[in-house]
Amino acid sequence: MRTIISLILFWLSITLTAQVNFDKYFTDKVLRFDFMLAGNSHTTTVYPAGMKEEPYWAGSKTNLINPFNSGNFKYELFDVAGNTLIYSRAFCTLFQEWQTTDEAKTIDRSFYEVATMPYPKDKVRFILSKRERNGLFSKLYETDIDPANYFIRKENTVNVAVTKIYGEGDPHTSVDLAFIAEGYKADEMGKFREDVKKMADYLFAEPPFSDYKDKFNIWAVEAVSQDSGTDIPGEHIYVNTALNSSFFTFNLDRYLTTQDIKAVNDYAAAVPHDNIVVLINSTKYGGGGVYNYYTGTTTGNQLSPIVFIHEFGHGFVGLADEYYTSEVAYDEFYPLNVEPWEPNITTLVNFGSKWGNMISKNTPVPTPAEKKYENVTGLFEGGGYSAKGIYRPEMDCRMKSNGPKGYCSVCRDAIKEMIEFYIK
Repeated sequence: MRTIISLILFWLSITLTAQVNFDKYFTDKVLRFDFMLAGNSHTTTVYPAGMKEEPYWAGSKTNLINPFNSGNFKYELFDVAGNTLIYSRAFCTLFQEWQTTDEAKTIDRSFYEVATMPYPKDKVRFILSKRERNGLFSKLYETDIDPANYFIRKENTVNVAVTKIYGEGDPHTSVDLAFIAEGYKADEMGKFREDVKKMADYLFAEPPFSDYKDKFNIWAVEAVSQDSGTDIPGEHIYVNTALNSSFFTFNLDRYLTTQDIKAVNDYAAAVPHDNIVVLINSTKYGGGGVYNYYTGTTTGNQLSPIVFIHEFGHGFVGLADEYYTSEVAYDEFYPLNVEPWEPNITTLVNFGSKWGNMISKNTPVPTPAEKKYENVTGLFEGGGYSAKGIYRPEMDCRMKSNGPKGYCSVCRDAIKEMIEFYIK
């Protein structure tokens, strides 16, 4: 019952606040704005790097305004003539994660970034904002964009073979996932397509994705690498691959990412897509997922399917890590005096906005980690990389461990709301 009421209220809020006439403001293509984020633990600066037109807008034509209080960054488009908000999207980046590391206290670095949006018909104002440590957004950058500007490049997309693995739905009312090959040579593309199918099958077997299989389009983008595998700097292994992925991100051996966001988005542009998955041809355990950025995982480890489900929770929905005992590179990633925006953890600063109405009156709060409360929604201390002061909804969840349990009830609700947002 709670899920039904939640979804009704969710869609009512969208109906009342977020309806934009797509055909009035946009064409069915993509405007891509490339930029750099640069700075250190205390400063963030934006440097524009160029714009281009891409052929496939896959998002909803109805839900153009982000209704979730999500992301560590967001960008908004305003129609200049009427000063009307016509599009918004939230996202996270590796840059913001890096800002919480010890290295960011001593040096400056820059990270390439990409923002995509439906292609506007008339002049728009692009505003990029960052969520500060107090939980509030502040404006970082603003510029007006004329869609007729001849410096907006209209190049062909990268020449790459693509295969549709699953789905026949209209991209505007489906979730389109672009799976990109990383570390697969030309003669390994058959294996890549099989790996895409294997990961998609695991996803569709996991509730609540299992209820929405017919609402997903799965694309395999066959980016060819010169070498197989991925870089493992800690083992002095370096290979030449299409997306320049690497283990030891922020010096964590299992954290596998790519900072070559330009290449990732160049390949993704070959297909309609709402979200990007990078599949890395390696048997080593590891991966990474960043909200509305990409999800990455190896494909040859026995735990790869579980890692994929976990990382996709980050990349697609913005779910937080619920573990607190594993090594991380971050220093106080979540301030304890601010309510996290992620739906599946709380500092109790504003727990009323989270899952309190899902907790039975017979369940003690906080909830002891005892067997009788296994699979019960409660308030369990430990999460978000901290054993104290941050709480999670259930004893175990796919966002906490590689154990047998899948997503908890709170995570499942968040996933449903995100899928519904894309398919309406």
